[in-house]
Amino acid sequence: MKTSDFDYSLPPELIAQTPAEPRDQSRLMVLRRSDGSIEHHRFSEIVEFLRPTDVLVVNDTRVIPARLKGQKGSGGGKVEVLLLRRLEPGLWEALVKPSKRIAVGDRVELVSSQPGSEGKTALVEVLDRKEEGVRIVRFADEALVEDLGQIPLPPYIHDYHGDRERYQTVYSREKGSVAAPTAGLHFTPGLLNQLREKGIDLVFVTLHVGLDTFRPIREEDPRQHHIHHEFGVLTPKAAARLTRARGDGHRIICVGTTAVRLLEQAALAYEGTEEVKPFQGWADLFILPGHRFRLVDAMITNFHLPRSTLLMLVSAFGGNDLLRQAYEEAIRERYRFYSFGDAMIIL
Repeated sequence: MKTSDFDYSLPPELIAQTPAEPRDQSRLMVLRRSDGSIEHHRFSEIVEFLRPTDVLVVNDTRVIPARLKGQKGSGGGKVEVLLLRRLEPGLWEALVKPSKRIAVGDRVELVSSQPGSEGKTALVEVLDRKEEGVRIVRFADEALVEDLGQIPLPPYIHDYHGDRERYQTVYSREKGSVAAPTAGLHFTPGLLNQLREKGIDLVFVTLHVGLDTFRPIREEDPRQHHIHHEFGVLTPKAAARLTRARGDGHRIICVGTTAVRLLEQAALAYEGTEEVKPFQGWADLFILPGHRFRLVDAMITNFHLPRSTLLMLVSAFGGNDLLRQAYEEAIRERYRFYSFGDAMIIL
């Protein structure tokens, strides 16, 4: 297995710069692993492919205003800080640019970039230096992040100037991500009601999305790649519902790779037990082809970046050959790719 096995060429115009409106009018590709068939639908039709006994697992993480701008010291050069993950209150792992100018011990004065918060500032100190521009920083007053920061959009989205709430799922509630769990962006309140009316249960879990969402794998052997830890929570209530679904032989369907990773991480922690156990901690499971899925029966996902950990996870679930065929067809059919793009369900 090589990283280049997960490469493909995408015409730039297929990278979605704006979301579908309304949310559920994005396209939906339906992949059936049983016979290798591919169908084309609208996301609003997803109810047709779900059963009344299904359990739908969604990630309720909420994107924080993680992009902050300021200057080094008093009157120094411009600095941008992108928060990656919260290590403890006030302490963050962050991507700092320009990284070469920021040393351990430096202080950065952040200024507000949001209307209505003009004049507010916050001070962060650089405590440690890590690879690729990543620093450990401490806030003098972490509460000011909400006032100072902006919701970060992925680096491949250049032309979107609409409501940043559109980059949140309608069920987001637990703050902590630097990127949205984008498979969930297609759901509307009305569509969720349709699912409930059909008898489909929604189970909420939390996994805060980090930097690895956008970082391509540089090693030719993907097993040499170090995946970033992401903090996740599978509550006792959610674990009990999943245990009941397994016992009854009902399908567990994950919305997005983040939900898949969290469930498989939790299952791995309690290998050999029939009961799904609660989980709270850092998820660092890197799912590659050959992984034996323990909890996930089907998944909903977007179309992912080449050479990415997300594409590898989806290939592990759907099979390399079927996923390659699906991506080739999506390009021929002019599907829209990445965060604001279209979706697929793998059954």
